[in-house]
Amino acid sequence: MELTAFYDVATSAGMLTEVMVAGNAVMCEFRAPDELLLDGLALSTDYAIRYPASRLPNLAAGETVVIAGDHYQVREVRALADGNERRATLTKI
Repeated sequence: MELTAFYDVATSAGMLTEVMVAGNAVMCEFRAPDELLLDGLALSTDYAIRYPASRLPNLAAGETVVIAGDHYQVREVRALADGNERRATLTKI
């Protein structure tokens, strides 16, 4: 199955989140996992999105995205596997 088709199926199943980038909506996998720090004394959240590279080919560090009304700044964008999929780490602003 082609990667974009996989994302289309995941969108239909309600598994993806709408991400607004420069006024355009793109469906992405959004993660906000909790991670314990300092031997359990602190909790950190690392935000990230995964998406087909063809749907956000120019997303770069420093840009702002909006997810569920919250604004995030892109820290880093990395290509995954063969480069057809990307992962962007985010900071909530």
